[in-house]
Parts: sequence; C-alpha cells; structure tokens
Amino acid sequence: MLTQKELDVLVRSNCSRKAFEINQFSLITKQKIMLKYRLVFGTLMTIFFTAVVIFDGWLDGSLTGSMADDRAVQGTILCVLIAGLIIPTQLELSKLAAAKNLKIFPPVSIIASILFASAWYWPQFVTIQPHIYMFFVAAFSLLGLLLYQYLHYGTAAVLANCGANYFSIIYLGLLSAFVLAIRIDFGLWPLLMCVFVVKSADIGAYAVGAVWGRHKFSPRISPGKTWEGMAGAVAAATVVAILFAENCDIMVWWLAAIFGFCFAFIGQMGDLVESMIKRDAAQKDSSNNVPGFGGILDIIDSPLVAAPFAYLFFMFTAGNPAQ
Repeated sequence: MLTQKELDVLVRSNCSRKAFEINQFSLITKQKIMLKYRLVFGTLMTIFFTAVVIFDGWLDGSLTGSMADDRAVQGTILCVLIAGLIIPTQLELSKLAAAKNLKIFPPVSIIASILFASAWYWPQFVTIQPHIYMFFVAAFSLLGLLLYQYLHYGTAAVLANCGANYFSIIYLGLLSAFVLAIRIDFGLWPLLMCVFVVKSADIGAYAVGAVWGRHKFSPRISPGKTWEGMAGAVAAATVVAILFAENCDIMVWWLAAIFGFCFAFIGQMGDLVESMIKRDAAQKDSSNNVPGFGGILDIIDSPLVAAPFAYLFFMFTAGNPAQ
C-alpha cells in the first residue's frame, strides 16, 4: 500500500514525463515546420538569385564562353541587387545595435556600404584600381561618421557609435565587394558555385543536425549546431562543388572536393559570426521578414564571410583574374 507522499511523488513523476514528451513532440514539430519553410523559401530565393545572375550574364555577354562576347561593363544587375540588399540589412543591424544602446547612422552607413560593395564595379568606367578606390571610401566613410556623430549626438558615445557603424560598413560593404569581384574577375559560374556550395552546406547542416545532431559544435555561440550537422554540411557542399566543377568547367574535380570541404566550414563560421552578434544583442534572429530564416542578414551571413576566401581560392586555382 503506497503512502500519500509516495503517491504524490508518482503523480509528479508521471506529469513531468508527460510534460517532457509534449515538449519533445513540440520541438520536433517546430523543427519540421522550420525545415519545410527553409526548403520552400530557400528554393525560391535560390531560383531568383540564379535567374538574376544568369540574366545579368546574358546582358553583358559573359554567359557565353567566348571572351569576344563580353561587354566592357560587367555585373550591373548584380551590383544593383547587392546595393538593394544592403539597405534592409543595415536596418537589421541597426536594430541589433540598438539592443546594446548603440546608434547606427543609416544615411552614412548605407551609402558607405554600397560604395564599398561596388568597389569592383566603378573601375570599369574610370581608371582607378579597386584598392585605391577603397582607401578613399574607407577614409571618407570615417570622416562622414564623425561628422554625423557631431551633428546629432555630440560627444556622447563617440567611440562606441562610430565603431559600431564602421563595423557594419566593413561587414556588409567590404565583404559584399568580394561577391561582385568574383562575378567580374572570374565570371558568373564561379560565383554561382560559391553561393550554391555555401548555402547547400547550410541546408545540409540544418537537415542532418535536426535529425541526428547530438554532439555540440559551438555550444557557447550556437547551441543548435552539431558535429553531425557539420558532417551533413561537408557532404552537401562537396557534392555540389564537384557537380559545378564538372558541368561548368571551373576546376578539376579534386580541387572542387577541397573547395566543398573547406567552404562547408567557412560558411558555418560565417553563420557563427552573425550568431555572436545576435547573442550579444540577446536576439534570436536579425528580423522576422523571411519565414524559416529570420532576416536578410540570417540568409547572407555565410556567403559574406566566404566571399573573400572564395576569391583567393579562384585566384590561385584559375590563374590571374580577367583584366
């Protein structure tokens, strides 16, 4: 015969077990819904981006394999797309900074980021090297930030505000410049290869990690990432890289395998960079504008960090970039 105390313990134990089972079921259901949204919206965004890049290549003649078809100005549509994405992304960063009582100056940060991002575009019109152009943009961006700080906030939090703004400009502007640089210097297929490899790694990591993930990859920054998910990222990225290399004549298959392996990790590092920013601001996503992903920054975080590494990889494996 059970005592009243033992009955209470048994009831509480059963309730706890049921609550745990309900929570587990809710978590699995939520993961399935998130995966569905990611697959649907990820596919739509991939189709849109691919269509834009290919249409851009058709307009400037780089879609064909003949150098004779290339027009003097390359990547115009892509440059406009990048500039258009920078505007809402800077606003997302502004909200994250506001959570830490930091002020982002959108009029300056957006213009400066676009000027950085288009560093490879304007030298097609005027005789100036991209690195010289960027030196001037870097200098005048800083001066513009200081002027805006003086006019609107005076001496309050000068280092904090200007530092946060300059970080946002370099993060979004300078890193985006390498996306356009790959397109202009190496062509549209290497650019698509880079983006597809990195984003397929994201999908592989999420899909495998959601089902089989057990061992944490970076518990301090992103507890949801696992080594099992990382294995899925490597597998997906390597397969996509080899398919691109073989079908688009970009590089030999074994170099593509190295590319896929390396950029699976680099892409995840890019995701962790943004996770550090969000965790510092105590925010789960940069916004809720894109179902299944969060904000635009949550989508472009991995390609941003991967772009300069990809430029280096293509530079050493494809020879000198086109002049």
